[in-house]
Amino acid sequence: MFTNIVARWPGSTPDSFVFSSSLIGQRFESQPRTLEGGFLLGDSGYPCKPYLMTPYLNPTSVNEEAFNQAHKATRVAIKQTFGWWKRRFHLLHSEVRMKPEKVCLIIGACAILHNIAILRSEPQDCHLLHEDDQPAMAPFHGPENGNAVRDHICHTFF
Repeated sequence: MFTNIVARWPGSTPDSFVFSSSLIGQRFESQPRTLEGGFLLGDSGYPCKPYLMTPYLNPTSVNEEAFNQAHKATRVAIKQTFGWWKRRFHLLHSEVRMKPEKVCLIIGACAILHNIAILRSEPQDCHLLHEDDQPAMAPFHGPENGNAVRDHICHTFF
């Protein structure tokens, strides 16, 4: 289910910018995190933060390879959710040629209807479960203040 949708930016806006400018992104940035509190997972288009774990771009150890594999396997759930969502609302597969304000409302409505379908146990196209229709993201190049946290997780649990 979707718990937070930010649909006020055009499609070419980087996901990391949308997240950092969202209310939930600002909350994560301002609140101290603990290992027990959990983490968000982001692809290589995001900066590694104490609350946002990204894969190692160039893993140099078996532990880092194992971390990347676990990270990838865990992110499959969100990729599957976006795939289900796009199949349920085919309109989301391509450019929507309407005013941006209207598109924002449509995306929000699709998220709400998707959650209702889940609550009502509506069937899904299970044979397409592993489809990866998310675009590849360019690696983030900039300050990374979560590397120490990621290294701790990597060397403690992998």
